[in-house]
Amino acid sequence: MSKTVKHKTADTPPSRRMPNRDVRPFFEKLAAMIDEPVTELHYKSNFELLIAVILSAQATDVSVNIATQKLYPVANTPEAILALGEEGLKSYIKNIGLYNAKAKNVIKTCQDLIEKFDSTVPDNRKDLESLAGVGRKTANVVLNTAFGQPTMAVDTHIFRVGNRTGLATGKNVLIVENKLVERIPDDFIVDAHHYLILHGRYTCQARTPKCGACPVYDECMFKDKAKFLEL
Repeated sequence: MSKTVKHKTADTPPSRRMPNRDVRPFFEKLAAMIDEPVTELHYKSNFELLIAVILSAQATDVSVNIATQKLYPVANTPEAILALGEEGLKSYIKNIGLYNAKAKNVIKTCQDLIEKFDSTVPDNRKDLESLAGVGRKTANVVLNTAFGQPTMAVDTHIFRVGNRTGLATGKNVLIVENKLVERIPDDFIVDAHHYLILHGRYTCQARTPKCGACPVYDECMFKDKAKFLEL
C-alpha cells in the first residue's frame, strides 16, 4: 500500500457514479456475504432499541451494549427509567460519550412516551422526531429496524460507502440518503441500511479499506481501490 495515500472519511472524494446495471449485483453480493443484516445494538423491545440508538450518537455500539446490559435488567420501560431519575441513569451510562446530555434526553423522552404515546414507541417519523434526542437518523433507524419501513439512516459508515463506491454521492447525509432510497432495488431496501453499515464498519473502512476482501470490488467505483488489494 502506498504510504502517500490517505483516505480518512472526510478526505475521500466522491467517486464516479456507479452504473445502474451494477446496483443490483452490488446488493446481491453484499447479501451473499452478510448472513444477518441486523443492528449490533442489543435490544429486546422497541423501547430498548430506541434508547440504545439515542445513546449510540457519537459513540460505539460496543460502549452502548456495555451500558445497556447493566441498565436494562434494572430498567427497560419508560416508567422504570424515569424512576431512576437523571442522576440514577447517569450511573449506568457514564462510559458513553456525552452521557450528561444523553441522560437528560432519555429522561425527557421517557416522560413524553408516557404522557403522549401511552408508553409506546411511535411508528411514524413526526412523532419519533418530537422526542428528545431523536433526529432524522435515529428515527430512520427505529422505523427501519423496529417497524421494517424502507428508510435509510446515513451514519459516517454509510456516508463513506455511498461516496466511495459511487452508489450514492453527496456533500451531506440528506443528499446521500435520498439518492440511496432512489437507487436501491425494492427487494433490498429494508435490509440495505444494515448491509451498508456492516460493510463500512468491517470492510470499507475509512483509513484502510480492505479492498482485497471486498465482495463488491468489481462494482465499486473507488479509483484507488487497486492500491488496497493486499488488505
